[in-house]
Parts: sequence; structure tokens; C-alpha cells
Amino acid sequence: MASSLAALLVLADGRFPAGGHAHSGGAEAACAAGRIHDAATLAEFCRGRLHTAGLVAAGLAAAAALGLDPAELDAAADARTPSPALRTAGRRLGRQLMRAARATWPAPELDALAAAFPRGAHQPVVLGLTARAAGLGPLDAAHVAAYESVGGPATATVRLLGLDPFEASGVLARLAPELDAVAAEAAAAARRARTEGTEALPAASSPLLEIAAEIHADWPVRLFAS
Repeated sequence: MASSLAALLVLADGRFPAGGHAHSGGAEAACAAGRIHDAATLAEFCRGRLHTAGLVAAGLAAAAALGLDPAELDAAADARTPSPALRTAGRRLGRQLMRAARATWPAPELDALAAAFPRGAHQPVVLGLTARAAGLGPLDAAHVAAYESVGGPATATVRLLGLDPFEASGVLARLAPELDAVAAEAAAAARRARTEGTEALPAASSPLLEIAAEIHADWPVRLFAS
């Protein structure tokens, strides 16, 4: 159970001013390449993203919510993000989330992280500390991170392709059992990381997302930042 259901809803709400609306999670590049062109291919993309980038983000967020060293987690996020474009996007999102988090749930841990990373820590690390400041636990943080990994691309695809939003919502609803499983796996890994170190956190690979991000970053005109 969530430590605070209301706080969990606020943090997971797409209207929370964390900057995610400006990012497609790789969906813009996938749409341009034809890999996403309808609800079925959106589901395939989201499933792949959930079990790779989503799992990694959920593990980092859960570990931060547990109180692991944010600097070590940020280094672990860097090691799990080969693409410079994605590292830049992750820190930009972390910086925006930090602004919203400190205004919503002021906490010394958030202040310390902001001071240590003036250009922004990786978004999952900030997310986990935000969840901690809001009174949420590691599983809560993992759920938010996992949901963001697929919710962002689904929303972006509606804008990019004019996809029926009912179909996009259906994709997310059908992914719910897998999302729950990913969150549980991430939270379990975070608990192991307390004794085994960050090596215990998920390090799933998504090379096509990384390659597409580098190509997307060079586009002269694009709708989304990533």
C-alpha cells in the first residue's frame, strides 16, 4: 500500500509541473522511423521501454526513496545511460522536477541534492528523493518511475500521430500487470542494493533507444526535447 495515496497521486499526475510534457521518451524518433504507427506498435514500444529504461529508472528511484547515497545513485544512472543526449535529457528533467519538488514537499535532502548537482541530478534519483520527502516508500517511487516510462510516450504519440487517446489509454491499461511486476522487481533490487551496492540495481539495455536519441538530438526541427 502507498504510504500516502494522495501524495502518490499528486506525484504521478501528468499535470505535476516536472517537465515531462516536453519529452516523448523516444516516441518521436520511433514514429518518424515507422516503428510506431498505430496502437499495436505503440504497445510494443511501451512494453520494450518498460522492461528496459523503465526498470532501470524504477530501480534508481526506489533506491533513492530508501535513502541510498544520491551521489552514488547518480553515478549509477550515468553508467546505465550510454547516450550523451539521454544523459542531458535526464539531468534536465531532474532539474525541473527538483524545482517542483522543493516547492511542493520542502525537505533538507532535496536542498542538499540541488546544491550538489546545480545542473541537475538524474531524474529517477530526484524522483526517489521526492517520493521520500512526500512520505512515500520505495515501491511507490518505483511505480511512478515505471508509469512515467510508458505514460510519456503514449501521450506523445497521441500528439505526434493523432492516435485516438482512448486507444492510447487502453495500451497503458493493458500494461498495468507488467508495470506492477516491474515496480516490484525494482523495489526488491533497491532493497538488495542497501547491502550489495548499486551493482544490485537493474541495468537493462535498450540500444535502439540510445541510438535513436542521438539521431533525434541532431534534428533541426522537432516537437519534443527527447
